[in-house]
Amino acid sequence: MKKLVITAFILTSLSTMAQNVMSPKLLWELGRVSALGISKDGKNIVYKVTTPSVAENKSHSKLYSIPVNGGTATEITDSKSILADKNISPNGKYTVYDEAVKIEKINGSDLYPALSKSGAQVYDGLNYRHWDTWNNGSYNHVFYKENKDGAAGIDIMAGENYDSPQKPFGGDEDYIWSPDSQSILYVSKKKAGTAYAISTNTDIYQYDLASKKTSNKTEGNMGYDTAPQFSPEGHLSWLQMKRDGYESDKNDIIVEVNGIKVNLTAQWDGTVDSFMWSKDSKNIFFIAPIDGTKQLFVVNFTRNTKMIPRVKQITDGLFDVNHIVGFTENTVIVTRSDMNHAEEIFAYHLKEKSWKQITNVNTKTYDNLALSKTEKRYVTTTDGRKMLVWVILPPHFDPSKKYPTLLYCQGGPQSALTQFYSFRWNFQLMAANGYIVVAPNRRGMPGHGVAWNEEISKDWGGQVMQDYLSAIDDVAKESYVDSKRLGCVGASFGGYSVFYLAGIHQNRFKTFIAHDGVFNTQSMFGTTEEVFFSNWDFGGAYWEKNNAAAQKAYTTFNPMNYVDQWTSPILIFQGGKDYRVPIGQGQEAFQAAQLRGIKSRLVYFPEENHWVLQPQNAQVWQSEFFKWLKETL
Repeated sequence: MKKLVITAFILTSLSTMAQNVMSPKLLWELGRVSALGISKDGKNIVYKVTTPSVAENKSHSKLYSIPVNGGTATEITDSKSILADKNISPNGKYTVYDEAVKIEKINGSDLYPALSKSGAQVYDGLNYRHWDTWNNGSYNHVFYKENKDGAAGIDIMAGENYDSPQKPFGGDEDYIWSPDSQSILYVSKKKAGTAYAISTNTDIYQYDLASKKTSNKTEGNMGYDTAPQFSPEGHLSWLQMKRDGYESDKNDIIVEVNGIKVNLTAQWDGTVDSFMWSKDSKNIFFIAPIDGTKQLFVVNFTRNTKMIPRVKQITDGLFDVNHIVGFTENTVIVTRSDMNHAEEIFAYHLKEKSWKQITNVNTKTYDNLALSKTEKRYVTTTDGRKMLVWVILPPHFDPSKKYPTLLYCQGGPQSALTQFYSFRWNFQLMAANGYIVVAPNRRGMPGHGVAWNEEISKDWGGQVMQDYLSAIDDVAKESYVDSKRLGCVGASFGGYSVFYLAGIHQNRFKTFIAHDGVFNTQSMFGTTEEVFFSNWDFGGAYWEKNNAAAQKAYTTFNPMNYVDQWTSPILIFQGGKDYRVPIGQGQEAFQAAQLRGIKSRLVYFPEENHWVLQPQNAQVWQSEFFKWLKETL
């Protein structure tokens, strides 16, 4: 009898554990894995795990080393002795690094020393603020110094009001040594003020240590040139976009062969995220979006510039390959995620075509959760195209029941909607709260051919809005969808989509949630910091009266012009330090809703930018998100 009682208790406990689902608290207790590289001896992978602390409102990181074939992870205190340092020249004589250098006098106290308490800032051009930071006259510069005591650093960009690494997200990947240690190559957009704000023309520059002269390696290409790498044999390669002002142009891999620039991916209908050379210099492995996922590809390299390179997809499945870490024999080490699992390190065996999970930072947590189910669905759009739609079903999904359903609108607008794992827009968490999530790969997303990706520019309120409605209408026909309880949520361009759909949805949606969304395209053009983005996607400025595309962006495609059709409740999140989609966008939308008598709420984060990064603010965000849905859906 006692044995039966114990057995029953164990079974009950296991059943209870299986009922656990993701929660906002648990989501922010997960470890966030960042792979740093493979050790110099090739035996171990070094990685970092960052864990947020809601109580302390900050995050803590630890370093680990684990065998490349898997096994027990060991905590380490420093990775410098284990990993090769790319910033040390190949001959070991120098180190390259970057520092901020004060170049311009911006502050009132700098311009007028007698007025030391002045808080004024004076600008003669745009780029006066970027992402979440005001320009204080300092610029990132690349330095190098000899590896001996007391050696002084040499600024290879001395006196220039340009940045390298690039702001706001560039790091030391923006500069590298040449194989012969005689020069430094670095990425910079050598434009200032207003010219900087309207251009994407970064170039790769080469500084010669002996002559102290700088040359432009990518002169003549007007778009982004980024991510310089040398092959093991010494061939310079980089990523390139062709058109100035178009931040989401096709990204290709370029290799310089005997002075000739060869585009290895020109004939391939896709866009590259990142790449890494094989050890033998015969192949380049790269990551790219494809059909709603991010996968590993390879392109062959040959010195024969007349041969057409072959691009081959290596991996496939309902997951994202996020980063290439390095190579061991017949194996590629990468990081991988899916909509139910945060990023971990995996090994993919190229010959056996098999996967092995190397790290298990969050495995125990997920093993104790009932997971959501992700389904791939293809919907016919109003113009007769086939569109991939992700449908995420709640844990313990019962098709005989009816579920409230959310249309998720992705940002970008040209950001891939793949098997990503977000710590804010987390589909697993939405599903765990009892919602079906409909996430369409609508017009404007990479991974479905270059043409599909480009069709959103200058057409924000056009076909893409019909794509959204086609997706939700198709899924809403299912017996398990409560068609009277549909919501619409999204951020950035997704927030624009929410504001726009709120005026044209014809009573489909019962509630809306927008985060840092574009509400008024005209004031957006007048206040956003990267003007090249609005110039390209809107087609020009609002004062260009003879520009039909631009005028359509500021009239027909302007969400504010449909506020008179708003009827459903709307929740608006806004970051105070968001200079990409500035605070006025959220304020205008909230004020319009309030003055029209529509149930609405503004959740304002004064210290957050386009994202929500602080742990306690993230908990507030999640709490308000789900509270609103309970109130209105």
